[in-house]
Amino acid sequence: KEKKKAREGYSLPGSSWEERLANAVTPLWRLPYQEQLQVKYESQRKILQTLASRLEELGIDAQKPGGLCCPLQPVVPSPVINGYRNKSTFSVNRGPDGNLKTVGLYVGTGRARNIVCVKANHMENIPPKHKQVAQCYEEFIRRSPLDPCILFHEGGHWRELVVRTTSCGHTMAIVTFHPQELGQEALATQKALLKEFFVCGPGTVCALTSLYFQESTMTRCSHEQSPFQLLHGEPHIFEEVLGLKFRISPDAFFQVNTGGAEVLYQAVGELSQAGGDTVLLDICCGTGEQWLCTIGLSLAHQMSKIIGIEVVEKAIEDARWNAAFNGISNCEFHSGKAEAVLPQLLSSWEDARPLVAVVNPSRAGLHYRVVQAIRNCKSIRRLLYISCKPEGEAMRNLLELCCPPDPGKKLVGEPFAPTLAIPFDMFPHTVHCELVLLLTR
Repeated sequence: KEKKKAREGYSLPGSSWEERLANAVTPLWRLPYQEQLQVKYESQRKILQTLASRLEELGIDAQKPGGLCCPLQPVVPSPVINGYRNKSTFSVNRGPDGNLKTVGLYVGTGRARNIVCVKANHMENIPPKHKQVAQCYEEFIRRSPLDPCILFHEGGHWRELVVRTTSCGHTMAIVTFHPQELGQEALATQKALLKEFFVCGPGTVCALTSLYFQESTMTRCSHEQSPFQLLHGEPHIFEEVLGLKFRISPDAFFQVNTGGAEVLYQAVGELSQAGGDTVLLDICCGTGEQWLCTIGLSLAHQMSKIIGIEVVEKAIEDARWNAAFNGISNCEFHSGKAEAVLPQLLSSWEDARPLVAVVNPSRAGLHYRVVQAIRNCKSIRRLLYISCKPEGEAMRNLLELCCPPDPGKKLVGEPFAPTLAIPFDMFPHTVHCELVLLLTR
């Protein structure tokens, strides 16, 4: 009974605030790791059964043994089970003791007005370095005479903290600050105090590689909307994946589990069945964060050519830098929204080389025009759809890619068929995993 409640994320009777947070964020933390993998396998099996049923409703005979739409392999375990996160976001709000300057993670919801910010010291998925930086940031804001910014319209300044670390030993901290009515001189003073704390004061124990500051009047701000200001250290930190070195900017997207990403990318390379003449389309569909085309770059040595598409211009700069730094010359990158760039790119596609597409969309899924472009391009015979939430909008995408031709919806190309599914546990202790679905035609 206790295991069932842990799976479902419920707080157990009499549980402490720490247990409530763990149950909310990492609901499988009480289970042995092999049982966690089994829980995830069962959830992915149900998703593939649902997809098979939905395809049957469209007139496609998709039922395979077990009612699945395709074979499902066991969940690939994470190489690191505890402290695997390379990026953590900490909020500032009222703690269990009532202190408004508590740095941690939320328990409760804004709608229910019962949010409590609980320190993450006990969270098994967050590495010690992240917890250390969060503790130091809390010490700093508690020393500050400025209030935290909990509700924008009620004033206050100190907001969330993002910590990024890499296997190279680098640490980046990004502090978000609401300027309210402060002038430039007052802002400069706060930035100087923050820098002094982490460079000369108690925060030196964090040994930050980079310290960034962002003045933000919105919940989320891109670099273009409000530039990240480097207060101390290097402008980038570096990560290594499959023998390649990637530079990471403050808002760059990188798989949160680096070791897991290596295993995932290797599998994508194998599933692509790339020959020396294969062209890989790395379609980045992030919203706001910069995607670094890491999948394409990590597989460039197997391919004839890599074509990356990314909406954020800064991410394209990073991708080109990463390619040049690693001596990769068979890549080209296109800046713009995938739904604008891809149809134009594929409509005139005359290259005779085999074309394999990889998509790794956000939870919002692929834009319909991206689905249309992929579906209607005869040259794409293999498509790898990577999703952290295949039961969500990804399900709609998969039905559009696999349904019978529908001229009314401009889906005229030959349908894809689910061929193989492999789940990867990128998020131990949580209910989530990354599903790689191979579609062929």
